Amino acid sequence: MKKRIGLSMAAVFLSMVVGVAFLAPAATAGPIKLSYANFPPAPTFPCVQMERWKTEIEKRTQGKVAVNTYPGGTLLGAKAMMDGVIAGQADIGCICMAYQPGRFVVTNATSLPMGIPNAKVGSMVLLDLYKKYNPEAFAKVKVLTMFTTAPTNIMSKVPIRSLADIKGVDLRASGGAAQILAAWGANPVGMPMPATVEALQKGVVKGLFSSLESMKDFKFAEMCPYVTRTDTVIYPFAVIMNMAKWKALPDDVKKVMEGMITEQAEWTGDYMDNHVNDAIAWSKTVHKVEFIDLSAAEKEKWNAKLQFLTDKWIKGAKAKGLPAEAIVSDIQTLVKKYGK
Repeated sequence: MKKRIGLSMAAVFLSMVVGVAFLAPAATAGPIKLSYANFPPAPTFPCVQMERWKTEIEKRTQGKVAVNTYPGGTLLGAKAMMDGVIAGQADIGCICMAYQPGRFVVTNATSLPMGIPNAKVGSMVLLDLYKKYNPEAFAKVKVLTMFTTAPTNIMSKVPIRSLADIKGVDLRASGGAAQILAAWGANPVGMPMPATVEALQKGVVKGLFSSLESMKDFKFAEMCPYVTRTDTVIYPFAVIMNMAKWKALPDDVKKVMEGMITEQAEWTGDYMDNHVNDAIAWSKTVHKVEFIDLSAAEKEKWNAKLQFLTDKWIKGAKAKGLPAEAIVSDIQTLVKKYGK
């Protein structure tokens, strides 16, 4: 009898130990760990906003979430970002939609030359457009925010004050910007941004077409004494999350992330615009760069040469069954709304 009681008590003790063992990980579990991939270098604005989002999420969830960030393509490259996040190679990723124009047709309409004046306006227009049309391209991910670059301008070694001045000038450009330069009569030269510094030094190009924070970030003000203010187009970005990972998050964490979607777009737009203004002031003060504003009549000539880009987009979007004219009209209305 004593032996049976002893065995019975031993069994109870063993079951308690096993039970505690199974409960222990839950009781001592650390924060929810999320990986966030980005493709540009750490000092650039898409990565600055990434670090700000990480800090705010960790703070607002009171340490319930820990975000590990991977800038500079260390986890996923630019063109692999969307599919990589869908596949779970990263929990979160930042994409530039301009790199895949055929995939992100609706949101890429914001990169048409429609007079978006700055990154703040561009970011809000982009986010509103996404919310209204909920494009199929994002069906497999959760969108955490959207934002845009500041408008593109010409930085050059020679003054460009008219279409006659830009004719035949070798200027660095990427993506759709090359079509814009060609339409104006320039000679677009494709190359990565970091390679542009050496190309300017060696005279391979006479300038570039990009947003103006690069005057300070890449020290282009040292080599380009002129800036022609075209304020032409912006480029749209999105931060997306693996859908399975999103669905597995606790409701309180989801609420925090949902609450930051619009706030993060506004913050990033403001940051970018302030950064551009700082770069402009630095370029003028330190390097005496001349900023050339086109006259209204001249600007109208430049803009007229770009209408084909919108016409081409409308034709392609219609072929995909999208309400192309309505999308363009919505963007124009939103630009006026936020431009005020």
